[in-house]
Amino acid sequence: MRPPLTLNGGRLAARPFGRTGLALAPVMLGAAPLGHMPETFAYAPSEAEALATIRATLTGPFNGIDTAASYGDGESERRVGLVIRELGGVPDGYLVATKADRDLTTDDFSGSQMRRSVERSMALLGLDHLPLVYLHDPEREAFETLTAPGGAVEVLLDLQREGLIGALGVAGGPIPEMIRYVETGAFTGIITHNRFTLLNRSADPLLDVAQERGIAVCNAAPYGSGILAKGPEAYPRYAYQDAPAEMVRRVGVLRRTCDEFGVPLAAAALQFSVRDPRIDVTIVGMTKPDRVTQTVELATLPIPDALWPALAAIPPDSSDPEASRWE
Repeated sequence: MRPPLTLNGGRLAARPFGRTGLALAPVMLGAAPLGHMPETFAYAPSEAEALATIRATLTGPFNGIDTAASYGDGESERRVGLVIRELGGVPDGYLVATKADRDLTTDDFSGSQMRRSVERSMALLGLDHLPLVYLHDPEREAFETLTAPGGAVEVLLDLQREGLIGALGVAGGPIPEMIRYVETGAFTGIITHNRFTLLNRSADPLLDVAQERGIAVCNAAPYGSGILAKGPEAYPRYAYQDAPAEMVRRVGVLRRTCDEFGVPLAAAALQFSVRDPRIDVTIVGMTKPDRVTQTVELATLPIPDALWPALAAIPPDSSDPEASRWE
């Protein structure tokens, strides 16, 4: 396991992000819920709240923001771009990562669409170079199509050679599909989401393959989109869907176990990801500026060693939490 996180001068220290040449703190802001997506998250912050949260991140303890072309169909990137311009550029030592997406209206996932997606992201963010770009949700199209000559992967590699993007990653859902992309050798980073939490371990095989190949790993949604942070009474949803009754029951068991050790469930959920040696960065969605400080407190809270085996004794799920979405 990794050692506990500590603050240095009010910031979480950055460390090498695999072999990308980048350095990232072990926690970064996930800007998906800042893109006005109430249909996904069941709530949406105001623009003022979103901008304040981005501002708190770009001047605070993290050094990274993760967004995507599809988050609010550009709205998340637009808001991040507003703060970047306000600050006169991305502050030194900070990184903004985004994702190249299919056309949300036509479902076009062609190579030419990847170029359009990257160019729009650059315009919205106000950047002439994107240091880290992911191929986003590749499960939406056939592997053979996206990896064909002239297809999405080849064009993203072209954009990398042209100097418009830096490191290239892949961010998606179904684990077997993600492993296929990792095995192409085209990517130096991955994002998995909702599949490595206190409730679900289905990403385990992907994490092992990535570690074997020296691929940098981001684990997003350590709270399962909210249920492990807010509790099942306030937010009975997992992976952007209503949580089944058995999952709600298990959250109750997890919370009672954490209570016995005097540890907030949210701290255990976050540090479960942060402490895993296969995970380089944990991406946490936040919608209010005070969540930035709270997240650091949860990430650095001392947790008794004895809690971890107690939590491990509560059986997790190993099935894909979003399987019904891809059927």
